Amino acid sequence: MILADDHQIVRDGIRMILESEPDIEVVAEVGDAEDARRRTSGLKPDVLVLDLNMPSGSSLPMIPSILEGSPQTKIIALTMQEDPSFAREAFRLGAKGYVVKRSAGKELIHAIREAMAGGSYINPQLGARVAAQPDGPPGGLTDREAEVLALIAQGYTNPEIAERLVLSVRTVETHRSAIHRKIGTTNRAALVRYAREHNLIDLV
Repeated sequence: MILADDHQIVRDGIRMILESEPDIEVVAEVGDAEDARRRTSGLKPDVLVLDLNMPSGSSLPMIPSILEGSPQTKIIALTMQEDPSFAREAFRLGAKGYVVKRSAGKELIHAIREAMAGGSYINPQLGARVAAQPDGPPGGLTDREAEVLALIAQGYTNPEIAERLVLSVRTVETHRSAIHRKIGTTNRAALVRYAREHNLIDLV
């Protein structure tokens, strides 16, 4: 398998975990998505563990071209991103696993084995959120906007939402404006009512 992550210390730790298993061998390590594409095309590994957040940006758009060069390779997305929309997009583009970095280790090994057996794997907690909204949030909201809306409905202020979701206050304000525009509301009371009507309050 090939391990693609831009942090050497992360690669070292993951490699140690993976190679403790007798049936897993890391044949190459790379630090960016383009190198991952080239090495995968050349080596044709059974598995590519692909960090989705590389210095050049999201690795998601690279998944189809990686698979074009090595169709048999099973791609396991490894990421800190817990937004369900990212998971849905990763699987839509051809990934066979989605593992959140905070839960890596044995979970990554499980994902690799599931993929090699012909199945797929997603972090269980994130999978529950994806299953709850298989077609995405209502009203054309993004997953992040739905999370912001849920927290607004729970009474959180913009600064509190920013801290909870690890965003800037400016980003939360931008999401809030987009929510109002998409669902046609102008005040917090209307947002709360919309969240209740669409079962979004307990989303986060």
